[in-house]
Amino acid sequence: MNEEKINRARALYYAMFSRCFVFTTDNSRYFELINFIDVLKENPLDKMSQKALEDIRKLIKSDSNVAFMSEYDEIFHSPETKNIRTTASYWDENVESGKKRVQMQNFLGKTKIRRDEKTYSDYEDSVGFIFTVMSELSELIANGEAQYKNTSHCIFEEILNEFIDDFSRELYEHESADIFKHIVIILKSFVEFERIYLEVSAPATKERVLKQVSTEEEISQEEIDRRARNKLLRESGPKQEQETCSIDLISDVEVDI
Repeated sequence: MNEEKINRARALYYAMFSRCFVFTTDNSRYFELINFIDVLKENPLDKMSQKALEDIRKLIKSDSNVAFMSEYDEIFHSPETKNIRTTASYWDENVESGKKRVQMQNFLGKTKIRRDEKTYSDYEDSVGFIFTVMSELSELIANGEAQYKNTSHCIFEEILNEFIDDFSRELYEHESADIFKHIVIILKSFVEFERIYLEVSAPATKERVLKQVSTEEEISQEEIDRRARNKLLRESGPKQEQETCSIDLISDVEVDI
């Protein structure tokens, strides 16, 4: 597997997660989600994510987004249930607009990727927006735009990696989660892949103890799969260049989200 193929696969996974976590009234994005799931379940990261992708397809319809959007609202917007907070700033400082949002804005300053405030009201450090940006950057890298490798690496290491485990655990445990339980399983496998590929360690374990996503038997199988992916990545080519996460501006791509 070469670098171009790896980055196109990364772009595809990030695009799928973007469709899961960005609220929109544009039904075409739901049908794109269906398409991504159908593609990825034929080329899964591991057995757990393959089963999760298959289970999602059993729960959502190809011609209606009602089930998906109903669950989305119950988890993220309903006044009758606990709402999962989606910004990195919230998980970092317990505020909706904090240091992580500023940090994300600085990283975006290296590109012309911007949040379109007319169609997207969430902050730049919201998980859906981060997934969208990472998909765009991975696609640019796959197309030979190597200058975006460091920006992509920094966004993952300093923003997404810091809160995605806690966010995923709380989402998995949510009383209304059904489809999203399976999405978390896929996300967990993909984040582990990203940590291996980008050579980024998981953050220190938080003090609170939450229910694990997998049983001990499943974790054991996942560890086997993880090691296999690790070996593949070691053999696939040169390691990622480690650069500082500076904010020198690069401005040759423009994408409105």
